[in-house]
Amino acid sequence: MLRSAIEAGADSVYCGLRDETNARNFPGLNFSAAELADSVAFAHQHAAKVLVAVNTFARAGGTDAWRRAVDTAVAAGADALIAADLAVLAYARDQHPGLRLHLSVQAAANSPDAIAFYAANYGVKRVVLPRVLSAQEVAVLVGEAPVEVEAFVFGGLCVMAEGRCALSSYATGRSPNLSGVCSPPEAVSFDRSGGVLTPRLAGLAVDRFEDGETTGYPTLCKGRFSTAQGEGYLFEEPVSLNAMGLLKSLRAAGVRAVKIEGRQRGKAYVARVAAAFRGAIDALERGEETAPFEKLLTDLAEGGRETAGAYRKVWR
Repeated sequence: MLRSAIEAGADSVYCGLRDETNARNFPGLNFSAAELADSVAFAHQHAAKVLVAVNTFARAGGTDAWRRAVDTAVAAGADALIAADLAVLAYARDQHPGLRLHLSVQAAANSPDAIAFYAANYGVKRVVLPRVLSAQEVAVLVGEAPVEVEAFVFGGLCVMAEGRCALSSYATGRSPNLSGVCSPPEAVSFDRSGGVLTPRLAGLAVDRFEDGETTGYPTLCKGRFSTAQGEGYLFEEPVSLNAMGLLKSLRAAGVRAVKIEGRQRGKAYVARVAAAFRGAIDALERGEETAPFEKLLTDLAEGGRETAGAYRKVWR
């Protein structure tokens, strides 16, 4: 997947180690120390960078794993570390003063004061914004933030108290913040009865789909609930973010990098999305519009639907 992204035109690829120190700790994903070193070498040969996510929150009694992850990223030659936990940031700052630090979306820093705190105390050079701000709010924030700003433009959406997910932990005892996994696969099951498919998470019915309806990976935040006001998606609808049409305004605002959420995917998905955004960004650089590229990825959206998310306030 990393090689596919680079060959498709990605300037940088973010990844994690094969343990709970990153927020996508799923079986079959991520890198061993040797694989990371080989991948960094490949990236550098192709003028690309590797950013290693050590962005879960370290736990008392087990902090050595997070320290090792930082050391492993440095030994592999990673170009930057993406972190959120204050102790992880402090360790990286003190033990590896030459390491470039990026603030993970898990930190949920969405104000100039919050970003300035991380920059002043930990030397953070870039912040990955939570997916809660409008395009206008991003522009204001970029103008006041003392570091580079990176924004998500494609992929899954999380509950908008980003970096503080309690829902998966409520159902399964594991969360992306502490265990690196949302809706762990061992807790997921599907029942089919009478032409209706019922996804379950830890035995809890998350949704129901008639034959022929598009289904996604079951997460509690995108489940359908019955309330006194009726039945519907209480937290978040199962749609995917696609902000390609906002690339021009994000660039004008001073956003330094755009981020594609692409783990838990496949090589074909990664290559196709990276190539589409590479084409759109190159078109902007030539003074052209992104319109020819904006509908290339609609069929990859979760539930077959896409949204500009909070960038446009038509989204709740």
